[in-house]
Amino acid sequence: MNITIVGRKCNPREDFRTRAEKRLSKVEKLFGEEANAKVTATVEKSCQIVEITVTKGGMIYRAEERADNMVDALDECVDSLIRQIRKNKTRLDKKLHSAVLDDFMIDVEEETDFDVIREKSVALKPESVEEAILQMNLLGHQFYMFLNAETDQINVVYKRNANGYGLISPEEK
Repeated sequence: MNITIVGRKCNPREDFRTRAEKRLSKVEKLFGEEANAKVTATVEKSCQIVEITVTKGGMIYRAEERADNMVDALDECVDSLIRQIRKNKTRLDKKLHSAVLDDFMIDVEEETDFDVIREKSVALKPESVEEAILQMNLLGHQFYMFLNAETDQINVVYKRNANGYGLISPEEK
């Protein structure tokens, strides 16, 4: 697994890097050497945040945790990532074709069905990103889907946990 460690407002120490590589070796068994993992460590006034994003074959797995120190946040983040994998074992097993998943499958109830309890259709009109953010805030929602007037593609704007907004747009392949 290719592991990239990035620090925001900090420079992660070598012992943090070593621990991250050791903890991610559990996850590497699932995805193999061709997977990419990005570990982002951020220091804020009240806490430290670790975010792990693993990509393989078009699938993205992400976890983010906060703690008083970076090592605890890293440990919680890896555990959270493994919990996600356990919860979706059947779907991931089909996707990854891996028997290694069985080593991780203890103490978590597998989610076998996704119950869609509400469906909603929306009329898409061309809007700028700023208009979409304004509309999202007026509705009091955490995200908003719209037709981007500049690109003529469907996009989503969302509120980020660490303040600010995000924009999701389709990637051309």
